[in-house]
Amino acid sequence: LSVASLEDPVVMSKIRQSLREKHARHIADLRAYYDSEIQSLKQQLEAWCNLCVPNRCDQLDSALNEASAHIKALESKNNQLEKQVADWRERFYALSDNSKALQERLEEMRTSHKEKDNTISRLQSRLRELEEAFEKAYKLSDNKNTRLQEENKMFQNLLGEYESLGKEHERVKDTLNTTENKLLDANTEISDLKRTILKLEAQLKQVEHENALKLRH
Repeated sequence: LSVASLEDPVVMSKIRQSLREKHARHIADLRAYYDSEIQSLKQQLEAWCNLCVPNRCDQLDSALNEASAHIKALESKNNQLEKQVADWRERFYALSDNSKALQERLEEMRTSHKEKDNTISRLQSRLRELEEAFEKAYKLSDNKNTRLQEENKMFQNLLGEYESLGKEHERVKDTLNTTENKLLDANTEISDLKRTILKLEAQLKQVEHENALKLRH
């Protein structure tokens, strides 16, 4: 175009009109191209969702069912451990009460045993005194047969009482030893129960921790 033509308003108007039309066609072509691309991508995305989402949902359902089953198993184990802990606690308390009763009985028997030991000591002392008196009386007079017979009878009575108390003393000692053995067994069983309760409580805490982790997951 010549310089004169460019200065003509009609020519410039036609040029602008032509440029607008070209620009409009270019924009339309771009819109059509991107609309086609978008439609293709939508179809691809829809196909991918139709293929992958059900599989992923199935996987999530399976994982959820597995987690639910594991949680139920943990809850069942948790309840079982709680029952075991409660049972062991009751048994522990019962054995503790029994141990206290045995301890009190043992103290009573020790007190009784000490009293009987004191009685036996007094009888032994009295027996020695009578023996000395009997020997002295026997040496001093052979004619005092009646007195000697009475003292001998008293001596035999005391000797019988001493032997009876000695047997009772042995029985008390045996009973005392048996009670001490029972108390020792009870204390041993209490120690075992304490260790078992601590172990069960540790398992219970572990199960509760695993259960909490599963629930959060």
